[in-house]
Amino acid sequence: MTLIIAGDRSGVGKTTITLALLSFLCQKKAQVQSFKVGPDFIDPMFHTYITGRPCRNLDPILTSETYVKSCFYQHSQGVDYGIVEGVMGLFDGVPFQKNPLQYASTAHIARLLNIPVVLVIDCSRLSGSVAAIAHGYRSLDPEINISGVILNRVGSDRHLTLLKTALSSLQIPILGSIRRQDSLTIPDRHLGLVPTVELPNLKIFVDQLANLAQNTFNWDLLRPLLSIKPEITANSQDNEINTASISLSTPLKIAIARDRAFNFYYQDNLDIFEKLGAELIFWSPMTDESLPEKTLGLYFGGGFPEVFARELSQNKKALKAVKTAIIQGMPTYAECGGLMYLCQNIITFEDESWPMVGILPTVAKMDKHLTLGYRQAIVYQNSLLLTSGETFWGHEFHRSQLTNSSSQPLFNLYSWHSNSPTYAEGWQLYNLHASYLHLHFGGCPTVAQKFVRHCLDFSELLALD
Repeated sequence: MTLIIAGDRSGVGKTTITLALLSFLCQKKAQVQSFKVGPDFIDPMFHTYITGRPCRNLDPILTSETYVKSCFYQHSQGVDYGIVEGVMGLFDGVPFQKNPLQYASTAHIARLLNIPVVLVIDCSRLSGSVAAIAHGYRSLDPEINISGVILNRVGSDRHLTLLKTALSSLQIPILGSIRRQDSLTIPDRHLGLVPTVELPNLKIFVDQLANLAQNTFNWDLLRPLLSIKPEITANSQDNEINTASISLSTPLKIAIARDRAFNFYYQDNLDIFEKLGAELIFWSPMTDESLPEKTLGLYFGGGFPEVFARELSQNKKALKAVKTAIIQGMPTYAECGGLMYLCQNIITFEDESWPMVGILPTVAKMDKHLTLGYRQAIVYQNSLLLTSGETFWGHEFHRSQLTNSSSQPLFNLYSWHSNSPTYAEGWQLYNLHASYLHLHFGGCPTVAQKFVRHCLDFSELLALD
């Protein structure tokens, strides 16, 4: 009942094919749980829009192999199908903990969860060579079960005949063949696809994807693959995601900034806050002029504040409310775009400068350079949520740079290993944690636990006042 959609490399169309498969199955009223390999935020938004169920990230670096298995098996229960979208090419991973380059790759997740793989091949610039690609991917790792291929960007009937002839000697099932679909594209910008909340005609697009899947996939071959249920070992089944709850007399209200400017959140992070006893209240720094009533903590995720800098800046009442709350000591957690919002100004790609909250004595300036990758974060000194010397793994993904450095950074950051260049990162003042580093609380549950405890302490201070 579960398949991984993998690509032979990045850009082969695996996201479109995954969305088409999800759209078709959901159109048939199936209950489908989707997953995404890696730290991506935007692709899961499209999954969630189609399935109506939160997509779950499977990332053994940000969490662990144990957590990945727990997450997968926990959320696979009670559904008809599970679809996992891979990351980059099938075997593209990172050199992590003395493992080969395949760590955290789609192949790694397929082995870990014992899930069959559907390999998407971009055929736009090849014909007979498709057999060499399929043969190489299938034979490189015998533990990976490549159950079939989907041929994407096929140019013509003759082109398809050449591809099928080349693959016939391999006896590998062709699960679908898709012609070049210039009209079926999702707009993108500097950090990837444009999020779902900004696409007014998305329903039409999803219907087109469902029709594509119905007419181009070989369902006689696909249905039997989808009916295979992965084995669930006793250990992985018993290993539920463990988050120690905190005893609360009443739910603590944490305000989550969620609108067109802020929408990069791991669903597991939100779930973990709720398991700890928090009540999550969603609000918009773009349109709401005040914080939700009885808010005891603030959470600003990433997103595109640079795209909506004008609207954010013009909502002066919200800017003042956030600044006042932070100065009063309200625990605040801000990542990436959230950090930018708390700066003095955001300078856009168009070189326009827009005032923001102003709690951080620095300016976020957009830049052509992309900062991207996993980071090992060693805690610089004790702070609101961190203890000196602790080590976490996080992920950076931004095109802005700060004009000033923090005098009290949160982390020393490394790429891959401790021998790589290090740099200080993050801001702490009042009860604020602000950083470019995206954290998954499944890999650092103490961060979420400490945040909720500080919200509880803040509520007690307010009661004394």
